[in-house]
Amino acid sequence: MSSLVLSVGDEQRRARLGVRHLLAPSARAVRVEQVADAVVGLHATDAATVYLSACARLAEPSAAEVERALYEDVSLVKLLSMRRTIFAVTEGFAPYVSSSTARAIAAKERATLLKHLREFAEGWDEERLAGTERAVLAALERRGEATTNELGEDVPELRETMLMAAGKPYEAKQSVGSRLLRLLASDGHVRRCRPRGSWLSSSYPWAPVAPWPDVPVREAKAEVARRWLAAYGPATVEDVKWWTGWTLGDTRRALADVGAVDAAPAGGAVGLLLPGDEEPVAEPEPWAALLPALDPTVMGWRGRDWYLRPEDVPLLFDRAGNAGPTVWWCGRVVGGWAQRADGEVVWRLFEDLGAQARSAVEAEAARLSGWLGEVRVTPRFRTPLERELVA
Repeated sequence: MSSLVLSVGDEQRRARLGVRHLLAPSARAVRVEQVADAVVGLHATDAATVYLSACARLAEPSAAEVERALYEDVSLVKLLSMRRTIFAVTEGFAPYVSSSTARAIAAKERATLLKHLREFAEGWDEERLAGTERAVLAALERRGEATTNELGEDVPELRETMLMAAGKPYEAKQSVGSRLLRLLASDGHVRRCRPRGSWLSSSYPWAPVAPWPDVPVREAKAEVARRWLAAYGPATVEDVKWWTGWTLGDTRRALADVGAVDAAPAGGAVGLLLPGDEEPVAEPEPWAALLPALDPTVMGWRGRDWYLRPEDVPLLFDRAGNAGPTVWWCGRVVGGWAQRADGEVVWRLFEDLGAQARSAVEAEAARLSGWLGEVRVTPRFRTPLERELVA
């Protein structure tokens, strides 16, 4: 990393966010692949987030456009990757995410699963686990696609269970199948297909996928760092380390490989930029956005004070640090929103922002209600303000 005397204040960071994260109306995208690349990856732990995040950034929002990319063109793929979170990334970027992050997570997941099988199930060892994986992949090749339960008809081992935390208040049974298919997805052997039911459903079949090109790990980490800085810079080393889940050494090496330059303090902001990204971004028109729980923008940085007041965090995040639905105005989080059982989108601002801001937020709420139609969305990780708004 090299030094550069460069001032990037909070207002410039917010301008970059509005343009590069496709949140200003003039910056919105036509296709969902453009959205995924703009924010590097769409959070997909909650099935609804991919759709809500994408449609907030599309000129013409529709669930059908997201489904096209996920299940028809398969130009978006879901990977257990950064921070052991499921992300939807473009097909061309997936080999870099896999090599830089997902494969290492899969190796840890495999070791953990094997440990649990030995402790909480009978007759399992490394050889049996490997044989079960091969049997699952062979069954998928025959079927084309199948749910975990359907695969259990061909591979009975998938129906076995592990009793976790036996005797404790939070004891629970976990099926071998649910853990094993997640592991195979992390390894890039299988993918999630169109859910059985609505796009909010978490019941989905699996299908085999062709192997991705092999990318050297260091090259892959550098490409992830490059894309992330292009979308989120300026940012600190700690921001990059937190977002990727890498070690500090790997993070610094990747940033050095892309030639990241220092941005000098200005208005409280200091961090790193890609070389050639020193010119200021023109401030976009005033914009409002209603972003969903776990949206990649609100979850993009470890240091958030420049767009999120610390006193608002307890209302908008759960105790595990998962963000709930947020209302944005010109690059700052200014409130939260929720959808009630009757379909009404309701929201609350934390301060009086004036008539222009309220009108823009109202327009975004109407835009969201319009494409959701009869669909009702409840975040997987609920937050105090979201609960309060729907009560």
